[in-house]
Amino acid sequence: MKRFIKCLIMALLTFSSFGLLFYIYKLNVLNIKPFILFSMVIVFIWLLLFLILLKSKKTGLKVFIGIISILLIGVYGLGARYISRTVDYINKVTNIKYETITYKVLTLKNNEANEILDLTDKTIGFMSTDKYLDKSTKKLKKKLNFDNKTYEEIGTLVGSLYEGKVDAIVISDSYLELLEDNNVAFTTEDKEIYSYSIKVIKTKEDKKVDITKEPFIIYISGSDSRGSVSDVARSDVNIVAVINPNKRKVLLVSIPRDYYVQLHGTTGVKDKLTHAGVYGIDMSINTIEDLLDIDINYYTKVCFNTVEKIVDTLDGIEINSDRDFTAYTNTKCSFIEGIQNVNGACALAFSRERMSYESGDRHRGQNQQAVITAIINKMANPKYLIRYDKILENTEGTFETNMTYDEITNLVKFELADLKKWSVESISLDGTGDMQPTYSMGVINLYVMQPNIDTVNNAKNRISEYLEK
Repeated sequence: MKRFIKCLIMALLTFSSFGLLFYIYKLNVLNIKPFILFSMVIVFIWLLLFLILLKSKKTGLKVFIGIISILLIGVYGLGARYISRTVDYINKVTNIKYETITYKVLTLKNNEANEILDLTDKTIGFMSTDKYLDKSTKKLKKKLNFDNKTYEEIGTLVGSLYEGKVDAIVISDSYLELLEDNNVAFTTEDKEIYSYSIKVIKTKEDKKVDITKEPFIIYISGSDSRGSVSDVARSDVNIVAVINPNKRKVLLVSIPRDYYVQLHGTTGVKDKLTHAGVYGIDMSINTIEDLLDIDINYYTKVCFNTVEKIVDTLDGIEINSDRDFTAYTNTKCSFIEGIQNVNGACALAFSRERMSYESGDRHRGQNQQAVITAIINKMANPKYLIRYDKILENTEGTFETNMTYDEITNLVKFELADLKKWSVESISLDGTGDMQPTYSMGVINLYVMQPNIDTVNNAKNRISEYLEK
């Protein structure tokens, strides 16, 4: 074997070996002793190959070691790449401080205004209940001068446009989606002439703990955002996870999206829990804290389109439907009773379906668990491990948490240090269906779930037990 080739192989092996160690150190999920032991193994292998490749007189052995070295270069390089992408991914999704609210300026189709400057010195209507009304109007006033009127209910705001009391109205994207999904259609005669976004800082006080030593609570929110996870949107999945690291126990408390609750800081009419998300993640957290008398330490927020992207990357998943139905949220997705392979769009539709079941949200929770299980099973197949990089790429911008990088890696480090089995218990809050007005939609009666106080009290008691050290 020529000296140049041997030197090149050893140079690449050196670079890939120490590159892998660097990224493992940067990932910070190994305790110091395992990391030192792993490093010693890598260095020993490097030294052994180096000595044989450069000192051995046997050509056949050199060729064999050369092949082994090339294989290790590939393995180390791939490992370093995956770990570096993981480090970058965790950095991007952790400790997020801001949310984005996008507003649309709407006017009637027969209005002469076709662009935002056509509304100069005109009257524009806003929702007075918008928590960020001042910031929103200031942002728009940088674009043009206008008179503004505020309305307490969405119905009167929209009515003011049709009755000619205002020339245009401003509604957030999340509110528009809320209107569409509750079949409150008014878009047949209006047109969008401008949109703008504001960033708002999350003001919820941190209640951080040492998650390797103390019990803690994570709020898991499944966001209905059609865009980025940072966009303010309804929370259609609401799970409170109580984690006790000392006893290695996890309690999952599922709360139905339509639970009729008092939104934090409001009085009078209650609202669906899912609508709390329209006012930001802080509102969802504070409202659940009020409902269950707890302090939530952390949250994770996941967009529904995360499911779609992951499933498509995995070439679909197998789900088992207990009946034939066409999805309410996506009529292109029809399911038959039994096992079938579905793509990302239909996996998402299956996990969101509630209209086809008598038990509604309860059955939807079962479907969501089935989809998650199917994804995990598919990802466990070695065939799809090579797509790990692609999965990370596809899910960027669809997941976030207020946990820090170190908190996440410390939890992983804690688990790797003692691989004892965790016990997981799942319970759900329950209630009865009803038609009631809501804080967000005013006098319009919507389907809600009146809480069953016994299930709420049971959840409070179980959470207290899990929080005991």
